[in-house]
Amino acid sequence: MDRVEKSKEKYKQLFGESVPASYATDPDFQDILSNFIFGEVFYQGNLDDKQRELITLVVLATNQTLPQLKAHVGAALNVGLTPVEIKEAVYQCAPYIGFPKTLNAINELNEVFKAKNIALPLESQKTVDEDSRFEKGLATQVEIFGDVIPKMREGAPGNQKHIQDYLSAFCFGDFYTRGGLDLKTRELLTLCIISALGGCESQVKSHVLGNNNVGNDKETLISAITHCLPYMGFPRTLYALACVNEIIPEN
Repeated sequence: MDRVEKSKEKYKQLFGESVPASYATDPDFQDILSNFIFGEVFYQGNLDDKQRELITLVVLATNQTLPQLKAHVGAALNVGLTPVEIKEAVYQCAPYIGFPKTLNAINELNEVFKAKNIALPLESQKTVDEDSRFEKGLATQVEIFGDVIPKMREGAPGNQKHIQDYLSAFCFGDFYTRGGLDLKTRELLTLCIISALGGCESQVKSHVLGNNNVGNDKETLISAITHCLPYMGFPRTLYALACVNEIIPEN
């Protein structure tokens, strides 16, 4: 099939028989969009459709493009993702984009879930308590990033050590330890989130290394960043690819 036929097939798989409203006003633009995203990008690399929709959701949440996010919640369900997987992907955004934007995205998810008679709240995926969140979060950090974490904590100025504690207990304890998504998926989604933010190249490099450490190889990282391209544009995509190439050079 050529990319036009691929686009039609993929769009139908994701969204059913609906026709984008923009075809009535901007058919040329919609053709460019559909043929590129659904006829090319969705077929590039080694990701499956579930991974692609999770990535799409977190990048749309990061960008606060909420109408498109809402549409892709339906698409995510259509490709077989569970409500728990969808919601956990969006929860994973919170340490990087903040609570208000994450809540905006959660509200969109919940509207779709309610329309589809998915009972809320979903089953809790929490695996830590007040006594264990720091310890388990720190252990997860070390699993992802290695011995650099204790050194980073030791090197923090006294008036900023609380930030390192928050990083361990909140980011990695409260979120990375949750069920619903495995560590490899959470780390891959995090790379996409911070790539979409822009201006976070040092963190992108750290998470390229973290992804590599948990088993996401360079091909997977390139596939993931490529999938972000239609939603975050070329500048941020090229910056993220430069980070990948710096940390994992071509042979």
